[in-house]
Amino acid sequence: MAANLAKSEAKIVFQVKLPCKTTKRAKWFLASCPILDVHSQGNTEETAKKNLVEALSLFLASCFERGTLDAVLKKCGFSPFHGITGSPKTIPIMGRGNYINVPIPFRVESNTKCHP
Repeated sequence: MAANLAKSEAKIVFQVKLPCKTTKRAKWFLASCPILDVHSQGNTEETAKKNLVEALSLFLASCFERGTLDAVLKKCGFSPFHGITGSPKTIPIMGRGNYINVPIPFRVESNTKCHP
């Protein structure tokens, strides 16, 4: 048997929908995700939101890599929401307003055992 089998991996993307507020200050648009206290800016509203999505994606991935994601989310007031049934479209979202979809990419080695 070959001991050095090539590892195969898969790319998985989790996506979260987060609230977003935008304001205009002088010549800049500011985009904020108040629930995570992450902010960005751009010369257009679209650019500011795009920059915020990137900042949030990097922030969440960095928290995961450092092993602090659970502590950061708890500190920001997140807790599990049990009893969700149906499609994501039926999940109630807090308040009205603007939301952005934030991808969180992962690479998974498919020959790694998750539960021994």
